[in-house]
Amino acid sequence: MDELVRGRQVEKQYVCRVIGEFPEEPITCEEPILVVSYKIGVCRVDPKGKPSKTVFQRLSYNGKSSAVKCFPYTGRTHQIRVHLQYLGYPIVNDPVYNTEAWGPSKGKGGDINKSNEELLHSLIEEHAAKQSLDILDLSEEDLHLSMKKKDSEEYEQCLQPILSDPLSSEGDQLGTKTDKNTEASVTMTGDVLTKNSEQDTDGNDSSSVAEENRRDLIDPLCGECKIVRLDPSPKDLVMYLHALRYKGEDFDFSTELPEWAKDDWMED
Repeated sequence: MDELVRGRQVEKQYVCRVIGEFPEEPITCEEPILVVSYKIGVCRVDPKGKPSKTVFQRLSYNGKSSAVKCFPYTGRTHQIRVHLQYLGYPIVNDPVYNTEAWGPSKGKGGDINKSNEELLHSLIEEHAAKQSLDILDLSEEDLHLSMKKKDSEEYEQCLQPILSDPLSSEGDQLGTKTDKNTEASVTMTGDVLTKNSEQDTDGNDSSSVAEENRRDLIDPLCGECKIVRLDPSPKDLVMYLHALRYKGEDFDFSTELPEWAKDDWMED
């Protein structure tokens, strides 16, 4: 299968949900795509990029967003997402290509007006502010390199909480711990506590119990233990881009449309 995909012998179809009313007629985008950063995995349309081709066909429009079928004829990194951004219809919940870091027009028509370095700085700053640098798969070394290239006090303050934690992008899951004297279940994801009740069975504040549980799990030598993060919401764990069909000479595999791609779907 891997050899067939690499040899472009597989017909691929995807479905996504994009902002706005996508045109009814099929649209072909053949803008070249350049990898801005292999480490972070960010790309942009650029004349110096590699040839790329994607065909888009609207399936439906619900008044706010459109379900669109995508046919990539090349296999560039983030090809569908980058081409949709260029066309002005980024994926609704794309955490990289539908953000303010790309400028007022969010990269539509290639209108970014930033060098590759400036673009990366903007993306880092935006995700640092949202405490979502893990989306960019950044390490302490990457951030130190960025700091050397830009010395503004604002930039340092923005990245300081991340720079102080060399393992901030790991986010290992530690499991679930429940105290015997409480009904509050404490879920540890990275170092985040989620409390499900206000008081334990003895009438004590569950936040105090949770804090005691947290202290029991902290390793004083571990940088990860010093970082408190918010649990992602279910909406944060799904991007509206789905592999719909892979077809080759002797096989044809397809899946059902996801709920968010159906005609009558509306975002909560």
